Amino acid sequence: MHGLGNDYVCVDCSTPNVEAPPTLARPVFNRNTGIGSDGLIIIQLSDKADVRMEMYNPDGSRAQMCGNGIRCVAKYAVDHGLATGPGLRIDTDDGVKLAACEIVGGRVGLVRIDMVRPSLAASALPSTIDADRIINHPLVIDGVTYDVTCVSIGNPHAVVFVDDPAAIALDVVGPGFESAPEFPERVNAHFVRVDSPMHVTVKTWERGSGATRACGTGACAVCVAGVVTGRTERKVIVALPGGELDVEWADNDHVYLTGPAVEVFTGDWPC
Repeated sequence: MHGLGNDYVCVDCSTPNVEAPPTLARPVFNRNTGIGSDGLIIIQLSDKADVRMEMYNPDGSRAQMCGNGIRCVAKYAVDHGLATGPGLRIDTDDGVKLAACEIVGGRVGLVRIDMVRPSLAASALPSTIDADRIINHPLVIDGVTYDVTCVSIGNPHAVVFVDDPAAIALDVVGPGFESAPEFPERVNAHFVRVDSPMHVTVKTWERGSGATRACGTGACAVCVAGVVTGRTERKVIVALPGGELDVEWADNDHVYLTGPAVEVFTGDWPC
């Protein structure tokens, strides 16, 4: 499945006694000898919600939340009868999230996720930077100083506003951000051009994955960072290499993420 080209291998473990070990991640992710994907998602039943998702990165690490991945889980659950829809609850490592699906012709297209409240606290990332909140804070990466604004959307994000994201060499700059000592659990990095108060363009480096075509939680972090730095409205269109996401930081302090989810193919993996 994929959300804006951010692709996932989703393993249906809703049948009793079926398990998918995390050790599947590395062989499945390889695009030459495996299926190839940006993430491995294990879908299970839950006693707290309609379904539960567990998300693993290509390096085998576990992610607390994934905005594009959770939309895929919502689509799979409704399309395959694990939940009735159009609304459902999804249990994640970052708590239970609410999903609202737009159903056309009996299939889910767009999905809106309530990502709940973001956190601007440095301790939520976590970060060793000596500040309660990291807003327009200078950070030196490989000898270059960047002004970063950091937001937790269940996982950590560093947002940098730039004149031209296309000029950022992600394969050079991204690893420096991800492994910066100021972020002991690593960080996702986003380089953002503000096109207007309601539209931004973003390039993303994800921890454990590298450069990706889209990042849902990152789009949410960009929206929050745009608001707190006075650059954007509370509702923005976030343009990523894979397409556009609608993000709103509502008056109730919840962030809402809306975008597509697509099932590409199904198959069996020989264990």
